[in-house]
Amino acid sequence: MAAQRRNLMQSHQSWTDDLPLCEMCGVGTAPNCVYGPDGKGSQSHSNEDGHLGFRGEDGCFLYGVLNGFDGNSVASVASQCLTAELLLGQLNSSHTDGDVRRILTQAFDVVEKSYFETIDDALAEKAHLSNYLLPHNENVSFHQHSSQSQKVQERLKELEQEVSGGATAVVALILNNKLYIANVGTNRALLCKSSSDGQNQVLQIGRPHSTDNEDELQRLAALGLDSARIRQAGQIAGQSSTRRLGDYRVKFNYNEIDLISAAKTRPVIAEPEIHGSQSLDNVTGFLLLMSEGLINALESAHGPEQANQEIVAMVAAELAQQTSLEAVAQSVVDRVKRLHHDVYVSGRQRAAYCSRHEDMTLLIRTLNYPLADGAVTPTQGGRIYPVSVPYSNSQSTSKTSVTLSLVMPSQSTLTNGTNTASTLEEGTPTPGSQSPTATLQSTNTQTQSSSSSSGDGSLFRQRGSQAAQPDETGRVPPYVDFSQFYRLWGSDHSEGQSAQGGLGPQ
Repeated sequence: MAAQRRNLMQSHQSWTDDLPLCEMCGVGTAPNCVYGPDGKGSQSHSNEDGHLGFRGEDGCFLYGVLNGFDGNSVASVASQCLTAELLLGQLNSSHTDGDVRRILTQAFDVVEKSYFETIDDALAEKAHLSNYLLPHNENVSFHQHSSQSQKVQERLKELEQEVSGGATAVVALILNNKLYIANVGTNRALLCKSSSDGQNQVLQIGRPHSTDNEDELQRLAALGLDSARIRQAGQIAGQSSTRRLGDYRVKFNYNEIDLISAAKTRPVIAEPEIHGSQSLDNVTGFLLLMSEGLINALESAHGPEQANQEIVAMVAAELAQQTSLEAVAQSVVDRVKRLHHDVYVSGRQRAAYCSRHEDMTLLIRTLNYPLADGAVTPTQGGRIYPVSVPYSNSQSTSKTSVTLSLVMPSQSTLTNGTNTASTLEEGTPTPGSQSPTATLQSTNTQTQSSSSSSGDGSLFRQRGSQAAQPDETGRVPPYVDFSQFYRLWGSDHSEGQSAQGGLGPQ
């Protein structure tokens, strides 16, 4: 059985080909990137993330985002094995919350054991070659001995690459219209609930299993480890996670790693922390599963304080424009990637944190949340909704800031969820009723905060559906009003501009 499972996992076949994909979710991805001095990026390794989104029987749905490292083998095996362990008849509507928790925990345990079974032959060969001593006698020349030793070293390097690596995972299970989140590592799950009055409550479900998680540090201290030293190190064997799938070096050879060698038992585990059940009855909103790379890229660019609100506002803004969830998820990932790059090339204070980013994955699952009407485009007018991507942040030296807004369709079907607010800075309220005020409330197990702002629609004026006609010179009248910009600039640079006759069109 183990050999059959290993052959299947190492082949291109999938255990879950016959399971229907969920049509209520969309995934966006972006590969890792390292920026050069000229600002151009290059990929340092192949994409190591994984994801899953399936619809099972009896009203069961399974979603997941996996963040691999040192290769994608663990993320690939885990995405297949988790699905097979949870959606092939193991769950049904008669299961209690306790049953679901038990089945989820067992699934993660089986996944890791199954992965180690796929590499046991390679591990055995690696151990044999590591202990191998080539007989050296008078009939074996030095050249022959050196040549064979070099081949052994090359094979050991291949085996090490084959068996190394691991993954963190965040999994969402919906059963009986209840949400369960199972997390191992440093990915993130957000639940956004939209109310009819335009408020969006943002709930971060669980905390990352990292070296600054107090609960995890207490768990490690109970095993005899120095938690203060672990917190200071910030990583365990090159990773910030204290729970992960795979990574045989840490699981089986932890007594050889100085930082965790004193542990009474295996310190880095694959046991998930399970949160649930949360009823989704009468909930309008969306669920977000994000890899660590996406979170880190956004926090590197803008700081960690409002990252949850920012990503939710981006998603809501794209949901009001796009007609497919795949397009929504990919647009948000592309926006984060662009923000990260722009901060790097700007040379501002946070540019030092943005020299590179890892693979990014975002999974969106809507909950009674309507998509935009593709027949109506933003250029046809409509209400103005603020976008949570400020182009001037706390590091800016300017005395003034303008919150950018987009013109979006004013459809009655978009009432829920599109009234999201800019989360980092407050703009100047737009006169009249063109720009609604909304609130984002962020909640997790530690803190609760709220922020609100009104979008400033004065920078981008509405224009009709008919394109402006060119004048006799072949130019069209401008539809962007920069008068406020010139007025603010002039007030800040009055002395310098007085000598030049002022700034603006001459």
